[in-house]
Amino acid sequence: MLETSKKIRKAIFPVGGLGTRFLPATKSIPKEMLPVLDKPLVQYAVDEALEAGIEEFIFVTGRGKSAIEDYFDHSIELEKTLKDNNKLQKLDLIKKTILKPGSVSFVRQQNPLGLGHAVWCARNFIANEPAAIILADDLIDSKPGCMKQMIENWNGGNMVATMEVEPEKTSSYGIISPGKVIQDKIEVKNIIEKPNTKDAPSNIAVVGRYIVEPSVFDHLGLQKKGTNGEVQLTDSLSYQIGKAPFFGYNFHGTRYDCGTKLGFAKANTSLAIKDSNIGNQFKNWITKLNKN
Repeated sequence: MLETSKKIRKAIFPVGGLGTRFLPATKSIPKEMLPVLDKPLVQYAVDEALEAGIEEFIFVTGRGKSAIEDYFDHSIELEKTLKDNNKLQKLDLIKKTILKPGSVSFVRQQNPLGLGHAVWCARNFIANEPAAIILADDLIDSKPGCMKQMIENWNGGNMVATMEVEPEKTSSYGIISPGKVIQDKIEVKNIIEKPNTKDAPSNIAVVGRYIVEPSVFDHLGLQKKGTNGEVQLTDSLSYQIGKAPFFGYNFHGTRYDCGTKLGFAKANTSLAIKDSNIGNQFKNWITKLNKN
């Protein structure tokens, strides 16, 4: 029986991808450290988790990702310089990026075998608890944050964030077969990873937010390869259908796929327009640009 009273305390951040779409920038910088306006992508993901009440943060990294570990640690020289120069506001800003001691863990995914494999690499940190999964390159601009919305509507079982996409784009997503609808929740009767457009059961796509029961890790441990020869998280979620409740949640907000250049540019533009310091100037510049 599912223990629906359990609090979701832990979040997994799969950050081991190579980010090849952003080469040469990602030759030396993890794609999760690329800034959207004034914060790296991974900071938006962590801020969302903090707002949702997450207490433990598990990062699944890969080679060349040490910059992420350093980012969430103290920078002694920088902090001293800011303090000596009385730049206390900026000092406070960088101190806020440091998570509580003992709340952060890093585990390396030695081989890029898919999202399911990355999540499975965090299994020993999860034990017998439900866990959140947040993909940093899916930036979701919403208030409250997407994960908080999901947790507030979660009653046990598995849950994925969902949104409608154009039918011709279904081959880029996990697509659900919808069942009954309860307000913003959609029963998931099946889920197919990156189906051909003609085979897609709907245009309701899974995006980078998940809540999973610990039994999902058992199936991931079988290391069964699916689409693209990778271990797919959606396959293990699909296996749980009928064994545990499974819902999609239509979040309120705007999602930017920052794993693509277009989505990354859109996110920067949108957040720049909303920024209290440069928003008006940026909008004026865009207006002038459109006239030329």
